[in-house]
Amino acid sequence: MKLMNKLIVFLLIGSFSIAAPIKRIVPISHIYSPEGFDSNDNVEVILEGFLPNLCYKSPSHSVEIEKNVINIKVEALLNDNEDIACAEMIVPLLQKVEIGVVDKGNYKILVNGESPWKKEGSIKVEESISGAIDDNVYANVSYVEKDDGSRIVKLKGYNPSDCFVLDKIEFKDNKKDVYSVLPQMKQISNFCPMKMIPFEYELEVPKNLNKDKVLLHVRAMDGKSVNSLFNNR
Repeated sequence: MKLMNKLIVFLLIGSFSIAAPIKRIVPISHIYSPEGFDSNDNVEVILEGFLPNLCYKSPSHSVEIEKNVINIKVEALLNDNEDIACAEMIVPLLQKVEIGVVDKGNYKILVNGESPWKKEGSIKVEESISGAIDDNVYANVSYVEKDDGSRIVKLKGYNPSDCFVLDKIEFKDNKKDVYSVLPQMKQISNFCPMKMIPFEYELEVPKNLNKDKVLLHVRAMDGKSVNSLFNNR
């Protein structure tokens, strides 16, 4: 009798168990390779893709470098429980991938190489001219505000002190589909008290690139970036 009771309990628990999420490759449609990285920078590429439905969650990536090939795998957790209905709604994805510090040279980028969603690109890393991680201090940008139909965008965020002010905003492009936006700061005082200063810097996106859609790759104070797709028509 005790054995039978244990078997019934086991079967009941098994019937109500929920399958653990499994990892699935995320479809990637485009690779954006910003211009201007050198051998002292934390190199980044940005991937555009989508999650096939609402059962795909928590996209993540892994990076492996083999000589001059950067292999990137993008995956998401899929709740594959047949008792759960997945809303058939495609979710756009813009995934920033930190490659890290690499030697100068031309690199091939291979995304999801062993899948039907294989995508190839490239990026060039210049030789650093100084020992600093970055030659400039950039604004602490956290958000890019855009208005449909306008080439005017606003960089928004909070600088951690009032001893730095905006000096200039430069643009670099990769001749294809990325504008690197460089909001450079200058120091006006040696005394830098902790004081969160909100800012809003307005700028006009150039017309150097012919693509209907381009990436605004905004360098930020933390050595990373804020990225936003821009309607370039």
